[in-house]
Amino acid sequence: MTRQRILDEAERLFEERGFDNVTVAEIAEAADISVKTLFVYFRTKEDLAFADTSLIDDTLATLANRAPDVTHAQAVVDSLCRHADLESDGGVAAFRRGFGTSTALESGLARMWAGYEDRLTEFLAAEAVRDPGPEDRFLAMQLVALMRLTTSPEVEQAVTAEAGPNDGRTILTRTLEAAANRIAG
Repeated sequence: MTRQRILDEAERLFEERGFDNVTVAEIAEAADISVKTLFVYFRTKEDLAFADTSLIDDTLATLANRAPDVTHAQAVVDSLCRHADLESDGGVAAFRRGFGTSTALESGLARMWAGYEDRLTEFLAAEAVRDPGPEDRFLAMQLVALMRLTTSPEVEQAVTAEAGPNDGRTILTRTLEAAANRIAG
């Protein structure tokens, strides 16, 4: 309960003000705990930014449960759109504001995407009942590219430029589906 409260408050503060503009003390105060208690749960402020694995977990579950006629790319699009629907107010824009523009998080984001690629490569190989090969790695790279596209400045600009409340979701879905159609698997 305390761990989740810390994560919720950190995410809220990061999305409101940006990762670089939030201190550990402010997160602890918002979670109604001491800084010392926060560090019992998380070693660094950066650990707070990367603790949520729901995106890759949901993506892998969607891939595992997809119908035979659904491509890997379409399953990832479905997962990303569902994940965007579950996001707190702000969605893509909030993510970019909170995490995507921080130079302090660049190496952590690169490690996160690489970790996603590794997990997807393993999944694809296991699904094909073989050892991971270059074709699995290449498809995993493309699937991670779909995930990264979701949080790109270009997609953020396209989504936030739309006036209607549902237009952003439509633009995101259309953009992801167009990109997915270019992926073989």
